[in-house]
Amino acid sequence: MTTENTGTSTSNPSQVLPPPEPKTRTATSVVPPRGSAPRPLPPDPRPRRRRRPAGALPAASDCLVAVAVAAAAIAPTDGEGASLVLAAVCALVPAVLVPLNAHGGLYRTALAASAIDELPALLGRTAVAWCAAAAVLAAVHPDRALSWTALAAAVAVHTALACAARGAIHLGRRRIGRRRPRSTLVVGAGPTGRRVTAALHEHPEYGLRPVGVVEPGGAPADALLAEDVSVPVLTGQEDIVRAAIQNAVRDAVFTRDPWADPETAALLPLFADLGCTVWLVGSGPVPDAGPLSVARPVRGSDHLWGFACRRLDPPPRRSGGLRCKRALDVVVAAAALVAVSPVLLACALAVRCADGPGVIFRQERVGQDGRPITVLKFRTLRPRDEHESATRWNVADDRRMSAVGHLLRRTSLDELPQLWNVLRGDMSLVGPRPERPYFVQRFSQLHPGYAARHRMPAGITGLAQVHGLRGDTSIEDRARFDNHYIDTWSLWQDVRILLHTAGSVFRLGGS
Repeated sequence: MTTENTGTSTSNPSQVLPPPEPKTRTATSVVPPRGSAPRPLPPDPRPRRRRRPAGALPAASDCLVAVAVAAAAIAPTDGEGASLVLAAVCALVPAVLVPLNAHGGLYRTALAASAIDELPALLGRTAVAWCAAAAVLAAVHPDRALSWTALAAAVAVHTALACAARGAIHLGRRRIGRRRPRSTLVVGAGPTGRRVTAALHEHPEYGLRPVGVVEPGGAPADALLAEDVSVPVLTGQEDIVRAAIQNAVRDAVFTRDPWADPETAALLPLFADLGCTVWLVGSGPVPDAGPLSVARPVRGSDHLWGFACRRLDPPPRRSGGLRCKRALDVVVAAAALVAVSPVLLACALAVRCADGPGVIFRQERVGQDGRPITVLKFRTLRPRDEHESATRWNVADDRRMSAVGHLLRRTSLDELPQLWNVLRGDMSLVGPRPERPYFVQRFSQLHPGYAARHRMPAGITGLAQVHGLRGDTSIEDRARFDNHYIDTWSLWQDVRILLHTAGSVFRLGGS
């Protein structure tokens, strides 16, 4: 590993946009931090409040309309089994329609939702749902099969009612947005940011009220003037968190590529932790993906007063898969500790004879969600002081290292005590390699998405390591591999990486 001599940068204090000429509209403001000394960042920004999913009301209306139309279509039939047929159709149509609409993005949050725009998608999916229900009904009760005329009428009436219900829902949401707009932060103080901020003030029907402009890199005051709106400019994460808490911010509108620079990329996980809905707007086409999948654009198009707009959603949580991953860690780590106990004893004796007392080396690293963990290793080099241990990048060629230390590092046997870290739950067998806080701070500033590696538990080995990215190799490449591993995680991928790692140990592939 190599030492990084890059300096750290501190965020500028928040600035406030100079007020424009007096207008009838009242400017929105955020209380800036008082005093010259920076106030500490709140340890836990804000507990997430459970909000009703945006698609709950449209989904419920779709179910009610489906039941009403099914009842009207089947009601004329009588005789034995009529109630059973009615119940079956009433259950089948919503059961098919709701998943189809959800998959097509018809329940997603939208800024400019229109029932007329959704009509073609509603018609197609309604037809599929009714055809499926009619096919099942014809197979189970051929004597009660729907005629083509009845089927077409049911689809037409269902689509018309569903479209009318959605129109009423969208109208109600626009009225609520005007009366109680959600506090919003606009990211980007350039020309697009100024125009978007002004558009949100002039068009409250979008339901977003800008309470601040975020410029993480800082900018001259004259470049941060909004067209006719006076809002504060926030340049540091501390100011952003404080403004979000004080104003109950629920939305963040990015007016530039979130992956363009490390400071802007770091805002994505910050807004996710604050429970904010993230939007990406711009005057041109909206990119479908960045170099990192810290957030992903949802399907479907939207606009904010003519600006292309899409919502960015965080990657889905895999709670069930992560429990399986933890179970694999416990089983394999426990079995491995028993199996390699003679090797551990031999390594400990070799280190004790070659380098004296202090066989186990403890070092603070950064684990999942930025939490500090204490990583165990066999000592391969005795540092001069704690500062050298925390800030020196590479010791592979240090002349103070004994032959035993070189062998342990070359074979990666010095990492074996980390099996105990895995058993304790500090680490996983496979995941991004944990790094020291000193380097995490610098790499997070230099490389977009480096901090996003901490979405997954740290690992003894990882996708970057099996591709040769160990020791003095590109940090940018490691971050890219680690984030790709997280975004495409599967249990089988962990097994493959473990098999590759075992092979590299026999090939002396350590650092």
